[in-house]
Amino acid sequence: MRLTIALIACVALTACAGGRVGLRDLSTNGAGPDEFSVLPRNPLEIPENLNALPPPTPGGSNRADRYPIGEGIAALGGNPAAAFAGGIPAQDQALVSAAARFGVPTDIRATVAEEDAAFRGRRGNFTSGLFGGDRYFSAYAPQSLDARAELTRFRQAGVRTPSAPPAGQ
Repeated sequence: MRLTIALIACVALTACAGGRVGLRDLSTNGAGPDEFSVLPRNPLEIPENLNALPPPTPGGSNRADRYPIGEGIAALGGNPAAAFAGGIPAQDQALVSAAARFGVPTDIRATVAEEDAAFRGRRGNFTSGLFGGDRYFSAYAPQSLDARAELTRFRQAGVRTPSAPPAGQ
């Protein structure tokens, strides 16, 4: 009888676990600044001749603002100036065509979010609702890769592998 009452109490507490928290709970209870809204800026540039300053463009970009798309293109060896031109550069047309050969869904982000929520709902466990917390690792644990086991497997198969950090690091 006590076991039944304890089980009912646990289920009742689980039902009170406030709302949908999503995959990662990035909210904060503090009154401090939101670290995700702070953007780094490029250093200010003072020209030799202040009369050569460009006129302000309302609604335009700020020269001190970062441009992550252009920075990503430059990091991958591309020309960031092509990102400002708009459209797809000619040298990338073949790549984009190959990637889109089976069609490009316009609502891919919503579709992936729905499928991920359904997957986590199926993989959720009893304790995640009872104790709260991050369910990411428990939901995706069967799909995770054991790096040490794979390194050993590749080495035993004769594949040349780079050195790895010592165990425990």
